[in-house]
Amino acid sequence: MMTQTLPDPLLQALVGDEEVGALFSNEAELSALLRVEAALAQAEAQAGLISDEAAKRITEACGSFQADWAGLAAGLAQDGVIVPVFVKQLRTAVGEAHAKAVHFGTTSQDIIDTALALRLKSAVEIFKYRLDGLIHTLRALKDRDGETPLMAHTRMQQALPFAAADKIDTWIQPLERHRNALDALARLVLAVQLGGPVGTRAELKGHGDAVADALAKILGLSAAPSWHSQRDRIGEFAAFLSLLSGTLGKIGQDVVLMAQNEVAEVRLATGGGSSAMPHKSNPVPAEILVTLARFNAGLLGTLHQALVHENERSGAAWTLEWMVLPQMVVATAAGLRSAQALVGGMSFSASQARV
Repeated sequence: MMTQTLPDPLLQALVGDEEVGALFSNEAELSALLRVEAALAQAEAQAGLISDEAAKRITEACGSFQADWAGLAAGLAQDGVIVPVFVKQLRTAVGEAHAKAVHFGTTSQDIIDTALALRLKSAVEIFKYRLDGLIHTLRALKDRDGETPLMAHTRMQQALPFAAADKIDTWIQPLERHRNALDALARLVLAVQLGGPVGTRAELKGHGDAVADALAKILGLSAAPSWHSQRDRIGEFAAFLSLLSGTLGKIGQDVVLMAQNEVAEVRLATGGGSSAMPHKSNPVPAEILVTLARFNAGLLGTLHQALVHENERSGAAWTLEWMVLPQMVVATAAGLRSAQALVGGMSFSASQARV
């Protein structure tokens, strides 16, 4: 199961994101699996592969399905993937008359990957909303404080005077590029997976492309050829997550440096306290952006290891994806949330430095 995994639940209050993290809960994954199986039945009925009556019964069973969670966990531990035991439970719920129509002509990976695309679709919508909000807030900050004189620094040394607007532009411009890239990337990543046992769609009796197109339409995803062992779309999405986190980390690093007492070029609405030095106000939200940027940069290399699938499917690479990708998605969401809170409560002060 693709679940959010942080070593300490308390840590999620600092670096987690409840809204996006919920997309990787056991319940959210099960719900997505059921949506895929119901949509698959409807698509196959349209193609004449199963009866309309079977599709209706499968859809009803998916809507009222009660999971045996202990059985699902045991099946996952044995099979390395949840779908075999999940399909067994679903067939029991559907009933013997239409049990053979459940999961017809497909394989575990079709259901798992398509269910992932459904949940990533929700995450992408959240990213778009938060990116738009952050860009808007930065533009408002620029309009208000853009003429504030600052000292530019190169290689950590005073360089030449410039304005807050110049600094803010270095934050806004890459965020705008990320926002534009996300629209194009979504069409690639949010795609139906349908290939059958070895990715050829042969078990769908010549109707594979029609079923895939109908499935995509029902679920609101892109249609695509089978991509079982072609994980570049996942790799590209992970790279996007790392790039976006890195941009947010650059903002955080700049703010940390400007918030130093001896620099005092920014004022923050809130700060973190110290157990030993009550006079301190630590720039915690800015520091978190740096942490999350480094976290995702490190995980990106691990995720890209999962691009290496031997032959037509790799259990090892696939499992690695499940472990790493949810953490990257949640970390990116947490960064966007923290950046909005940071920028929304920040103001610039005129630099006292002189060259």
